[in-house]
Amino acid sequence: MKIFILLTLIELCVVDACRSYCGNITVDYPFGIRNGCGHPGYRDLLFCMNDVLMFHISSGSYKVLDIDYAYQSITLHDPHMSTCETIVLGGKGNGFEAEDWRAPYFNPTSDNVFMLIGCSPKSPIFQGFPEKKLPCRNISGMSCEEYMSCPAWDMVGYRQPGMESGSGPPMCCAVGFEAVKAINLSKLECEGYSSAYNLAPLKLRGPSDWAYGIRVKYELQGSDAFCRACVATSGTCGYESADGGGLRHVCICDHHNSTTNCDSVITPTGVASSVVRPKTIGSLLIYFITMSIGFERRH
Repeated sequence: MKIFILLTLIELCVVDACRSYCGNITVDYPFGIRNGCGHPGYRDLLFCMNDVLMFHISSGSYKVLDIDYAYQSITLHDPHMSTCETIVLGGKGNGFEAEDWRAPYFNPTSDNVFMLIGCSPKSPIFQGFPEKKLPCRNISGMSCEEYMSCPAWDMVGYRQPGMESGSGPPMCCAVGFEAVKAINLSKLECEGYSSAYNLAPLKLRGPSDWAYGIRVKYELQGSDAFCRACVATSGTCGYESADGGGLRHVCICDHHNSTTNCDSVITPTGVASSVVRPKTIGSLLIYFITMSIGFERRH
């Protein structure tokens, strides 16, 4: 039985050193849940907790619903976000606001609508009203007018006349991420929010058909060619500390890290103890199996 377990571990170790799984989601480049794996711009971003993949930025933690590597997008769920069935107030939602240094790497997609709910007349999004035109608009066929037809609004009994009645800012304002740059309920002085995205080529029938969540588009920032060259030589894309501070891209090879690829004859940069190398561990396990078998035979 012990030998079977060790052989299973060897089988797991001979695959990509950085490709991981959390629940039913594959975690691959540019992401990583192991230190030294993936693109440095995505470090300390994903965490696997009890087989649930979590995405963590300054505004909070989100459950990862899907990672689409073909379209370079990741879909997130905020448990305190309103939907068509539930309205969450009290400023509990995370919204979406990442650290400034992460901005070049990912942002919500252009087809993602954020519907800000119960914002104060003093909110930054209403500054200059009524002379200034509000940023509230239809995003990818989704608007607050439709969203407020959801049955959840009747349950909370919380409706406010819109701008047309001249009674003040609307109860709901739909915006794209580019219009506000950050969805921070405290700074925007809003009671809650909802977020939905539209992947369908045709207009959806109504808010009950919308896909609720936050769809984020990620960018590789020029490292794609380096990674392709690394993978082509049986390496794994990762990063390590650079001389003089900072981080640099590396190709994780069988016995060393390379700043080019695994076929390079350049002097290796050294073995980073934080990165697990599959063949090295596999060799160690084989060694321990052999020693264990020999010991059991002698006794």
